[in-house]
Amino acid sequence: MNFLLALQINQLDLNFWYILPELIVGVAGVVVMMVDAFARPRQRWMTGGLALAGLVAAAASCVWLWVTHVGPNDMAFRKMIVLDEMRLSFTLIFIFVSAMTILISMVWVESERLPAGEFHSLLLFATSGMMLMASGNDLVIIFLGLEILSIATYVMAGFRRSDLRSNESSLKYFILGSFSSAFLLYGIALIYGATATNGGLPGTTNISLIAEQLNDSRYPALLFAGAAMMLVGFGFKIATAPFHVWTPDVYEGAPTPVTAFMAAGPKAAGFASFLRVFIFGFPFVVASAGALTTDAMLHNAWLTALSLLAIITMTVGNLVAIVQNNVKRMLAYSSIAHAGYALVGFVAAGAASDATRRTEALAAVAFYMLTYAVMNLGAFAVVTMISRKDDRRTEVEDYNGIGFRAPVLSFALSLFLLSMLGLPLTAGFMGKIMVFRSALDMGYYALVIIGVINTAISAYYYLRLIIVMFFRERTTEWSAPSVPVSITIALVITVLGTFYLGLFPGRILDAFRKPPASAPVRVSR
Repeated sequence: MNFLLALQINQLDLNFWYILPELIVGVAGVVVMMVDAFARPRQRWMTGGLALAGLVAAAASCVWLWVTHVGPNDMAFRKMIVLDEMRLSFTLIFIFVSAMTILISMVWVESERLPAGEFHSLLLFATSGMMLMASGNDLVIIFLGLEILSIATYVMAGFRRSDLRSNESSLKYFILGSFSSAFLLYGIALIYGATATNGGLPGTTNISLIAEQLNDSRYPALLFAGAAMMLVGFGFKIATAPFHVWTPDVYEGAPTPVTAFMAAGPKAAGFASFLRVFIFGFPFVVASAGALTTDAMLHNAWLTALSLLAIITMTVGNLVAIVQNNVKRMLAYSSIAHAGYALVGFVAAGAASDATRRTEALAAVAFYMLTYAVMNLGAFAVVTMISRKDDRRTEVEDYNGIGFRAPVLSFALSLFLLSMLGLPLTAGFMGKIMVFRSALDMGYYALVIIGVINTAISAYYYLRLIIVMFFRERTTEWSAPSVPVSITIALVITVLGTFYLGLFPGRILDAFRKPPASAPVRVSR
């Protein structure tokens, strides 16, 4: 009996080491939930520490996997889970985002008298969903991770139950998120049917097999329809125009620490799975003798669509951000614009015809998501302190004249805004340099020019808030908030990270540049 069980496990390829970070975070979420249920009220502050401990353990397991287990075509669970540098890079970004969110939210949860254990367990479950999205080499696994993330985030957006704005935010996010998930799931179904081949192979949801069976598909029209629907689903998750309509309302209504998490974590997770599906599932194809193959046509179609999405997203995000008088809405439209900048690197990765250039572009996108997470979380940490309880002070005029009354918060926020703008020697500058350089290497000069123009446009609303803080007189009474230890730690980490990634990006980029485990360039014959 034991021999038969071992044989069956071996056939299923159940290598649980490959999902060790996801297991640690999931178990930590359950432990936090149980501690919150059975601990005394005065002891429930421990849930934040337990959540951070779980994230640290998950990060250590990622580093261990990176050092000892990453190799060519490292996959498990019948090729449904992939272990490569791209997966581990994004996983570490998710862990960083969640850890910073916990530090930012510790005082907020206490001051608002909200259940800390519930919040931290939801955050850990959302993190495990993001990690599954990055590790999935199968469309079903990616969808499973997406739903785990989405359900937890819907609840977190409405976590302040007594606030009508928070309730409205959660409801809007749930309705539109369900709609986008339906698009994504229908696209997966069409891709499954379309990958049935003339040689008799059945349809598949495995990304590696999709790449192999794509050109011999019996139903090429379904491929285009399925890819278009998946583009809509992923476009919603990363907040690209015109699928961004939920973003400003949800970001404004959700509690500020939750907004910080939503703007950085789920966006990075969406890009991780988006890259996996479209770069590795629909790889670049060199058609021999000028033949236009099915996968070459599909590749050209989605590459054109991504270029248009990048242009529209950058332009809409920056232009609409100019007229915003609410800081959270302004940062929401800024988030949309940054999704457009990251898409520039995405286009370059899709257009790359050799592994080296593709790896450079993928590393640029991952690095950009890391830099955006650092400066975005820092900015929202400051907004959390300024807005006070119930997010009462989130208008631009609430920042009038606070520059020298709260110098630590004001100078930190100014640094993050300038980094988002792309000031040299900051993380945002290096992030944009990387994605724009990848696009230039692939000949997308017009796309880069439009990106630079949009960067110039964004200077207005970033500098406007800095001017308001330091050069406007305050007409109402205002006292600088005392910065708690947890937020001080978050600000120190994000400030140092902004400078480090801007001055010394080489080590991070070298780690991200290691070639992924799949998606070779194929030659059609």
